[in-house]
Amino acid sequence: MTAIAEHYRGLAAGSAVTMASALNQALSDALTEDDSVLVFGEDVATLGGVFRITDGLAASFGQTRVFDTPLSESGIVGTAIGMAMNGLRPVVEMQFDAFAYPAFEQITSHLAKLRNRTKGRVELPIVIRIPYGGGIGGVEHHCDSSEAYYTHTPGLRVVTPGTPADAYVLLRQAISSPDPVIFLEPKRRYWSKETVSEHHGIAMDRALVRRPGTDVTLIAYGGAVATALEAAEAAEEDGRSAEVIDLRSLSPFDDETVTASVKRTGRAIVVHEASRFCGYGAEVAARLSEQCFHYLEAPILRVAGFDIPYPPPSLEEYHLPSVDRILDAIDRLQWQETAALVKVAS
Repeated sequence: MTAIAEHYRGLAAGSAVTMASALNQALSDALTEDDSVLVFGEDVATLGGVFRITDGLAASFGQTRVFDTPLSESGIVGTAIGMAMNGLRPVVEMQFDAFAYPAFEQITSHLAKLRNRTKGRVELPIVIRIPYGGGIGGVEHHCDSSEAYYTHTPGLRVVTPGTPADAYVLLRQAISSPDPVIFLEPKRRYWSKETVSEHHGIAMDRALVRRPGTDVTLIAYGGAVATALEAAEAAEEDGRSAEVIDLRSLSPFDDETVTASVKRTGRAIVVHEASRFCGYGAEVAARLSEQCFHYLEAPILRVAGFDIPYPPPSLEEYHLPSVDRILDAIDRLQWQETAALVKVAS
């Protein structure tokens, strides 16, 4: 993989970028630097993608490098697998999260397993970009949080950016990876803007402390990172210091960063948009219970979507984790009980 610092060359320090423009720049830079990189999917060339993430790429690099495909997600991924087996680095786009399900068999049966099946002789450096999550008022099949399906599949890397600058870096790293990467893009954050700071980045499989704190750890990823940061600001007004962890990599999981935070704070809340039952937060809570049990001052809580099919646009604000729901969870972390035990012990 290219040195991490190299993955920041396309974003000038001090510049203001949206997540959409950062992803576009990452694709452009990868296409420029490596002739084996291809970008394809439904409407990614002429239209520039539903969310215009690939806008202008076909004009710059030609229809042999950036091209439209038939409306066949399984065909898109199957074609990418054949290309990768022959030395190319495909970056493919699924238009929406729930549109990717027809390709699920190709992903789980072949993409995730071929390297193991060939004892490492065949690598599949493929990136599958999937806009995911809610917050855009989309109708059925346009707003799913399907991350648990992919993280449950050994052989796949699964990453999701929480900020525009990190979207650029993560996508560049994903394209450089020898492993297949499911790249989940929080579609409601496409138009969020960030001023790029001078930094050199971290490895793709490491989490980041977005905000330091001492009383409770808020663990989030993708679109929920900004919500967790907003909740941490509100919690500070109530006298509680919340540390915010941006997981970035869902698989593999960065145990070191997350457990170190929870051991310091003694309390943890996992925030995600997907349904709570068997959601990704269940795995996080289980790992923390195993590794931080004697450091915990209260049970690990989850703030997640409800256990229902994704609701219509008029109701999604009630389904998505909100600042108020996170603050309610913070209030349930047994602060009074812990204070009483300290008083008795003293």
